[in-house]
Amino acid sequence: METSSAKIILGIDPGLNTTGYGLLRQSGGNLELIEAGVIKSRPRDELPQRLQAIHDGVVDVIENFQPDALALEELYAHYERPTTAILMGHARGVICLAAARNQIPLEHYRATQIKKVMTGNGRAPKSQVQLAVMNYLRLTTVPDPPDVADALAIAICHCYLSRNETLRK
Repeated sequence: METSSAKIILGIDPGLNTTGYGLLRQSGGNLELIEAGVIKSRPRDELPQRLQAIHDGVVDVIENFQPDALALEELYAHYERPTTAILMGHARGVICLAAARNQIPLEHYRATQIKKVMTGNGRAPKSQVQLAVMNYLRLTTVPDPPDVADALAIAICHCYLSRNETLRK
């Protein structure tokens, strides 16, 4: 019987103010939480400095943990808030750059796809996703802030869908 080696998956929930990240060790069908946290930029800083803070924080996580893959939430736009989508695109851009410069394979997942994998409902509220993450990882409390829970959900989604290629679409 062939055993697969463990892989480290970095999930990232991009945000201009707060970027959540979560690192999981995937060994066969088992998932183990390595670390989770947030990377913050200062709202009073100019956009270039805020993006530098996000980039530097992601690079620091990458250098410390050497993930095998990075999973990132896809960009989505609300018609009522186009500026938010543009700013989120900037944050995603520096995260993609960090992955590329460190030669880490990058996968993108839709928010509805992540929620569907986690809860069975593509429109699940954040609280339901937090509970699902807590249960999947056998944690004693829900991950907080929600940015961390979202990042862990993205990493879990990647682990699940990478084992089930037919479900990726």
